Parts: sequence; structure tokens; C-alpha cells
Amino acid sequence: MKAEVTQQRRLRQLVDNDAELARIGHRAKTLVEQQRVDELLIAVTAAEDAVAAVSIALADLDGAIAKLENEIDGVRKREDRDRALLDSGVNDKQQAELAHELQTLERRQSDLEDAELEIMEQRESLAARHAEATDELDQTRNDLRDAEGARDRARTEVNEVRAHWENSRAELTGELDADLLALYERQRAANGVGAGVLRGRHCGACRIEIDRGESARIAAAADDDVLRCPECGAILLRIKD
Repeated sequence: MKAEVTQQRRLRQLVDNDAELARIGHRAKTLVEQQRVDELLIAVTAAEDAVAAVSIALADLDGAIAKLENEIDGVRKREDRDRALLDSGVNDKQQAELAHELQTLERRQSDLEDAELEIMEQRESLAARHAEATDELDQTRNDLRDAEGARDRARTEVNEVRAHWENSRAELTGELDADLLALYERQRAANGVGAGVLRGRHCGACRIEIDRGESARIAAAADDDVLRCPECGAILLRIKD
């Protein structure tokens, strides 16, 4: 195949253009901003789980407190009933029984109130933890919103740059000979790189050094000959910088 030197220069521009598009594509897949969003999504889930766990613990304590208050209320009502019986006038035996029962009820009430106080202290500490966990969740969600904004701006920037190089590619391919372009695209589809600049004896596509015999043949070829790397098959562009 033959191709004028100007065509080969255009092809080199296309190679550089496609390399830039490849770099942009890699950046789009490995955005630091997206990685930050992913990290914060995990952090938000962990913070939500922490808040939920403390909320469940608080609900359990509230249930225990409500149960104790019901028991205390029952003890108080029984005490009131016993005192009312004492005040109503009963025989000595009943008085002794009621007095003994009141002492028992007072001890029971004291034990229940101590237990309630202990649980209420636990609840106070847990409520503080819940407030801290909620604040951390709110902050992490705010950080996530900020990170998503930064990610979206980075995506927009990448897409704008990609559009620029895609437009440039369209212009370059429109100026290239159809057969030369087809050969380049086939090789690019097969190996990822369709052409490379020959630097000394090294192929710019695969970076492999070409043996002396092939190098001599390449050096003797006409400027408009389309040559290919004997190692990777890429088009060899013999263009001076």
C-alpha cells in the first residue's frame, strides 16, 4: 500500500488523538472524585447502621423503663390500699400482716426505683451516643453531597474534553485516505494500537526493537510505502518530529 507523506502525518496526528482519547477514557473510569463518592457511600451506610443500632438500644431501655414504672405504680397502689385498710380499723393480727406487707412493698418499691434510676442513667449515656452518631451521619451525608457535586463536575469536564478530541478525530479521519484509515482501524481493533512512530529501530506501537535485517529493508523503502511492524503489525510511521 502507498500513502503520501502528508497522509502519514495526518495518521500520526490521529494516533496522538486516539492516545489522548484513551487517556480520557481511563480517567473517566478511575475518577478520584468517584472513588471518594464510593468511600462516602460506605461511610454513610455504616453511620446509618450505627444510628439504627443505638436507636434500637434506646427503644429497649425505654421499654424496660416503662415496665418498671408500671411495676412501681402497681406497688404504690397496693401500698395505698394497705394503708387505707389500716386507717379503716382492723384487728391486731391484720394490722401486723398489713404492716409487714407494707415494709415488703417499700423495699420492693425502693429496689424498683433503684433499677429504674440505673437504667435511666444508661439511657442518658446512650442518648448522648445517639446524638453523636446522628451528627456524624448528618456530616457524612453532607460530605457525600459535596463529593457527588465534585464528581459530577469532574464528569462534565471529562465529557467536554472527550467531545473536543472526538471532534478532532472526526476531522482527521475525514482527511485520511479510506484504505489507510481502514488498515489503521483494523489493526487498532485487533491490538489496541493501530500505528506507531518508528524511532531508530524501535516500533512506537509495541516498543520492540526491530532486527537489523528488517530495519535495512525499512530504510530502503520509498517514503510513500506503508510499512508495518514485523512484531505487532502496526503501521510504522517514518515521520520526523
